[in-house]
Amino acid sequence: MVMPAATPPVRWNRAMLEALPDDGQRHEIIDGVHYVTPSPAAIHQYVVSELLAALLPWCKAERAGWVFTAPSDIDLTGDTIVQPDIAVLPRTGERPPRRWSDAGRPILVIEVISPSSSSRDRILKRRRYQRAGIAEYWIADPEAQLVERWTPTDERPEIITGELRWRPSSAPRELVIDLAPIFAAIERDG
Repeated sequence: MVMPAATPPVRWNRAMLEALPDDGQRHEIIDGVHYVTPSPAAIHQYVVSELLAALLPWCKAERAGWVFTAPSDIDLTGDTIVQPDIAVLPRTGERPPRRWSDAGRPILVIEVISPSSSSRDRILKRRRYQRAGIAEYWIADPEAQLVERWTPTDERPEIITGELRWRPSSAPRELVIDLAPIFAAIERDG
């Protein structure tokens, strides 16, 4: 008996991603694999909003970069297009980029994890961001009330529960985000 040859898995690319209908969900490609994430929970969006509220005015004042939130197609390679919760892109002029293809590589990427995205954010995306040379990757964990900071060469994250400090090379001053009030507002399960 002859068995049919196995069909190789489909390797997704930008054209395939762009051909999808707008269904209100987040579609990403990581190393050619398509992932779909449902809309995030309210607590997830609260943490995103708080981090954005700290980053946006500081980045403007320090001219440190352009701040974007999801959905945003950050193209790390043709087969890896991600939609981080927050991305800070390098400031290369007086105006923000008009197209994602003009944006450049992020200098900071932030993901706020949810139960459904935890392993993807902590393992798959972290490794991909590290491989792409993203200077800093923050994983905010509302349940554990901490932020993991990763750099491209880290084998383990720096765990931050108090003051989160960031100073990209383009900024004259350091950003300081006090995590305590952000996480104190979150009711913990259990």
